[in-house]
Amino acid sequence: MTRLAGAPISWGICEVPGWGYQMQPERVLAEIRETGLRATELGPPGYLPADPATVARLLDAAGLELAAGFVSPVLHRPELMDGASYELSQVASAVAEAGGHVLVVAAAAGWGYDARQTLDKPAWSALLACLARAQEIAARHDLELAFHPHAGTVVERAEDVGRLLELTDVGLCLDTGHLLIGGVDPVQLAATAGSRVRHVHLKDVDGPLVRRVRSGDLPYSDAVRQGLFRPLGTGVVDVRALVRHCEAAGYRGWYVLEQDVMLTAEPQPGMGPVRDVRRSVVFFESLVALKNETGDVRWQPI
Repeated sequence: MTRLAGAPISWGICEVPGWGYQMQPERVLAEIRETGLRATELGPPGYLPADPATVARLLDAAGLELAAGFVSPVLHRPELMDGASYELSQVASAVAEAGGHVLVVAAAAGWGYDARQTLDKPAWSALLACLARAQEIAARHDLELAFHPHAGTVVERAEDVGRLLELTDVGLCLDTGHLLIGGVDPVQLAATAGSRVRHVHLKDVDGPLVRRVRSGDLPYSDAVRQGLFRPLGTGVVDVRALVRHCEAAGYRGWYVLEQDVMLTAEPQPGMGPVRDVRRSVVFFESLVALKNETGDVRWQPI
């Protein structure tokens, strides 16, 4: 068995208001397990029940482990630091009590992921101070913190990622799709900064659409509607090379399959996002089987 996990965003579950139709957790968790995935992320705050014991029971009933929890507060405004700390603490507590090991944090610019914002020096100072607090919160709950460069946040572009790596020792969530949108080659980043990787989001992307988003010609949300994220092996990401570099750097965490989608209605049974997820699982399993035969990757149990 591989260390491949799922995430509710592959079923259209997102924290952005108005993102699209939101499927019920019971169906999403069941379909995650039916595809052969072994674990899931929590999804946006409020999607699963607030009580960690209830979450643990839901996951256990679905035959899933908890891979991580994601939260995207505003981190660059000092007047909002207390609120951000509270949000971080709530999600960290939920992850830890439900059996997870990683807190994934992005730095929101505001609502949604279509706007871009460049930070000045005081805002960067505030961001770094809030990230230090986030690391303390994660450590208090015995969690790894993985910072997530993300489209439409204040750490998106290559220069942002470079500055983050230079000025902090924070671990990374290496998200192949969002890095490409920001102009970062995820395979190269895995090769040069693989020791900083604490979590991996596997996406494949449509090349022409990602270039349009990067140039500002197409809003991120519109690109998602048009099929920005593709089943693994059908886009421009070299998944094989990425995994090779991560494993060589000692990464032993989950590879979380994320194919952000938007839904307009409840899919018929067996239809909808689950079909593309199955394609990605099949691709990844064949990749791992090939690597096991060649000896390039030695999968370790989690």
